[in-house]
Amino acid sequence: MKRPIGNYCIPSSAYVHIPFCRRRCYYCDFPISVVGDSKRGDNYSPIQEYVEVICEEINITKSFYQPLETIFFGGGTPSLLSVSQLNQILDALEQKFRIVANAEISIEMDPGTFDLEQVRGYKSLGINRVSLGIQAFQDELLKVCGRTHNVSDIYKAVDILHQAGIVNFSIDLISGLPHQTLEQWQTSLEAGIAISPTHISSYDLVLEPVTAFGRYYQPGNHPLPTDETAAQMYRMAQQLISISGYEHYEISNYAKPDYQCGHNRVYWENRPYYGFGMGAASYVAGERFTRPPTRKEYYQWVQSVDRQYKLSLQDRSFKHQGIDTSNNCLEANQECLLETLMLRFRLAEGVNLLALSKHFGQRTVEQILICLQPYQKLGWVELINPKGIVTLFSNNQKFPVEGYLRLTDPEGFLFSNTILSTLFSKLSNSISMEY
Repeated sequence: MKRPIGNYCIPSSAYVHIPFCRRRCYYCDFPISVVGDSKRGDNYSPIQEYVEVICEEINITKSFYQPLETIFFGGGTPSLLSVSQLNQILDALEQKFRIVANAEISIEMDPGTFDLEQVRGYKSLGINRVSLGIQAFQDELLKVCGRTHNVSDIYKAVDILHQAGIVNFSIDLISGLPHQTLEQWQTSLEAGIAISPTHISSYDLVLEPVTAFGRYYQPGNHPLPTDETAAQMYRMAQQLISISGYEHYEISNYAKPDYQCGHNRVYWENRPYYGFGMGAASYVAGERFTRPPTRKEYYQWVQSVDRQYKLSLQDRSFKHQGIDTSNNCLEANQECLLETLMLRFRLAEGVNLLALSKHFGQRTVEQILICLQPYQKLGWVELINPKGIVTLFSNNQKFPVEGYLRLTDPEGFLFSNTILSTLFSKLSNSISMEY
């Protein structure tokens, strides 16, 4: 059970951003630093300097003595870290927060960026989950994306993970790529399933304006698949992956039994977490904070916070990262409601009506149910309780007070943006929050 800060829980999860990549993929808008194709290690000063700064940030972060249960190294390409550099960061986390013995510790890795000795070293440090950035099983599509690996590298990477004894590994696949056909997408899905990962993430390409793809292409126009083809790709993924023994537990994620990503569920359940590193976001004591997106700005920010921390030791009044340890009740607001709905509707189980009513008030739940009536008629939304599927509120019925309100799979998930856009618009204009 998490101990509260005021009305909030203490984080037991940490995200660590490692920004270094050999090159920037054409769809990527993440905060990264390109380091080229050569092998990196302890002697590469930019990475080592970054490791030292991120450890300093960890060291000056306010600790509430709740040990970490999940840690996620994302990027970027965290597999460009040497074993000793990864150990340095994990040691800093252990010293500051402690790490529980059975913690889920994940790291993103790209094919072609690691060898067997390195993975064995990672495992010896406690890494027990790997997220492998595959994206596609066609060399021509990987080249279109600007990826540094080829299909042969994918199979070599999987073999290395098996040899190192990494049982729990996930793969990422992307649909809706330029020039990608339904047949190619089916091949990628079948090839991904065949290597038997414990977890599969299937993402639809999002065109961000600042990316190369965002500059080259317009949504729905050739060589991108049409909207209907993109929808077919989503349905195909849901069908092929689900019948292969994976649970579709989140809008873009599938897992074998007992292998859901515990760290990512922290995000989707709107629970707090620490964030460390350039561009990383944290959510602590009800406040979200994102660090500067470049190394220079991030280093300057850490130095500034460090100075504040050292000065605060004299008067013991320091509040770091927006964390307020007062016992004042922090009231739920509309922003929190919308975040909760947006995140929880990504999960297969959806939103617990009793919990929603307790936190935001029965009137708010009634408004939500009224808003979603048309989408239940379309088969995109359903309410499940111990009696089965329940029809949402109508003039001749009382409001349901228990059960889980969720999007259907696959159609509700497929049209989630439409559902949420309508819901947010109506809630923003009509809900009077209860406290």
